[in-house]
Formats: sequence, structure tokens, C-alpha cells
Amino acid sequence: MRLIIVSGLSGSGKSVALHMLEDIDFYCVDNIPAALLKPFIAHTVRGMGDTYPRTAVGLDARNRPNEIETIPALVSELRRSGIDCEILYLHASEEVLLKRYAETRRKHPLIAGGIGLREAIDSERKLLEPISTAADLVIDTTHTGVHSLRELIRERIHGRQEGRLSLMFESFGYKNGIPGDADYVFDVRSLPNPYWEHALRHLSGRDAPVIAYLAEHSSVRSMIADLIEFLEKRIGEFALANRSYLTIALGCTGGQHRSVYIAEQLAAHFRQSFPQVLTRHDTLQKI
Repeated sequence: MRLIIVSGLSGSGKSVALHMLEDIDFYCVDNIPAALLKPFIAHTVRGMGDTYPRTAVGLDARNRPNEIETIPALVSELRRSGIDCEILYLHASEEVLLKRYAETRRKHPLIAGGIGLREAIDSERKLLEPISTAADLVIDTTHTGVHSLRELIRERIHGRQEGRLSLMFESFGYKNGIPGDADYVFDVRSLPNPYWEHALRHLSGRDAPVIAYLAEHSSVRSMIADLIEFLEKRIGEFALANRSYLTIALGCTGGQHRSVYIAEQLAAHFRQSFPQVLTRHDTLQKI
């Protein structure tokens, strides 16, 4: 039996995530009161496991703080009872959330009286902190569109084998900001930059000429070896701790060459030991 609690900031994509989970055969219920979560689980996941083997529930900030604070303990209790339970938390930058609300003209659920939108977003972020801290998978949708988010949910949740660690190697460009969903962030801007080679500028770290250029530099090979040595120990610890997801971000200036190449090299190495290793290249999705 598998249960996913979907939460996050309003406007960050919770409804998109739940719709995608429904498309991959999860029984989904949105905006359930936190106080009813335990009896709901007793009725569906525990009482009718054959009928609801894969269940997802949406939980938002329209709950009392003391009720939200009980969620991490409830998840631990469910895991001890043998239920594969995990928390998916989505968020985005304040400016992006403001823009999304301006475009949709919807009302934020915490706006009341003289509280403005910025204050409501800040209040919601603080209110959901117990859930975001306990989350197994955090997704920053600041630079992620609807279709990309659906694909990401499908890859990471639908593709994960029960009890196994899902690894994501993500490249990004520092000029666009550091992704807010990474467990580890590594800066590879010290490496030789193919951007300054005119013939390579329009290519990416997945193209053969760029791969050949970077592979011939000892500093690049040394960086990869050092990262592998560090990550083999840390990833092993995450696996022993029964973590479900781990996201490792590699950043260079533009996110097109060096970080892409390093992410692909690390993914190729760890695919030899782990059944689910994914790559994601933020900048290449925009090109």
C-alpha cells in the first residue's frame, strides 16, 4: 500500500500534481482537513487496501497550526505499520506566485480582512513549515511549467520502486538562480568553459564535441572523481536511512555545457548501482 500526502504553497502546482497522480492510477482526494486525515486513512488505506492500494491526499494551509504539526508524527506511525507513506511538497518563489495569482485572478486561501497577498504567502510558508521540513520530495516549480511538472511527477513518483532510492541529477545555470529543491548543490564554474569556444557555444553538454572538449581536461576528470567519491558515501547513507528521493544539483554559469556534462557523467556512474537514476536540465528545457 502506498500513500502520498501532497502539500505546498497555493499556486505552486498542487492541483497539477494531484491530477497527474490520478492519471497514474492513484485514488486522489484534495483539500482534506488535517483532523480527518487519520480516520480517512483508516477507512481507505488500512481498511480497504485492495480497493485503494495507491492513494494521494491534498493537504493545504486551511488547517489549524496544531493539526498541521501532527503530520510528521503520523507519517512515521504509518511507516512503522508497513504503509509506504511519503510527503510531496511543492513551492515557488514569491514573485512567481504573485505573477500566477495576477494571471489567474484567484483569491489566496489565507487572504482575509486587511491581509495582502504577500503577507498571505509568507504566512502560508510558515504555517506549512512542519510539512516542508518532513517532506521526502520537494519540487521547486519557479521555472517549471505545467507539462514539465506533470512529467517530473511521473518520472519520480510513478517510476520509483517501493523501498528504493530515486536519484535525480539536475543541471542549472547560476544566472537563473539556484534550484530550491536540491539536497546537494555543487558549483562547477571553475572548470574550462566551452562557451568561449565559438564552435561549441551553440551546443550543450550532451553533444559529442562538447563531451570531447571537457573529457580531455584533467581538472574536469578530477572534479568528477571527487564528486563520485563524496556522493558514494552520502548516497549510501541516504539509502540506509530509507530515504525515497535525493536531488543533486550541478551548476555552471549558463547551465548549458559544464553542469549538463557533469550531471550526465554522474548519472551514468550511479546507474550501475541504483535502479532509478534520472537527469534534468533546467536551462536546456528553455532553449
